[in-house]
Amino acid sequence: MVDRSGVLVAFLRMAGSPLHSAAIAEDKAYTAVSFGRDTAGWNEILESRTTALRHGLMNRDRFAAFGGGLVVRQGDERIGGIGVSGGSEEQDIECAKAGLEAIGLLK
Repeated sequence: MVDRSGVLVAFLRMAGSPLHSAAIAEDKAYTAVSFGRDTAGWNEILESRTTALRHGLMNRDRFAAFGGGLVVRQGDERIGGIGVSGGSEEQDIECAKAGLEAIGLLK
């Protein structure tokens, strides 16, 4: 989980999870909070944009364009992002939602 400025505030890694999933999860959280949108919708958004924009965003450090990153809101205020990686996109999304639900912040 990252705060509204993208700084890591909480992290948990399941034993045996792929090593790359740790950084990917943080990047998903960072992408979600920085753009104010969940990461699952980026492929659809980028399909309708120019090639330059697609390549520009996809080549940015920390930009994650696949499911598992959710914006964390408290009321109407964007307070952070949560990212999950290691399963399928659908599993990552469900796990992120469960995390937000557990702390009372499911949007």
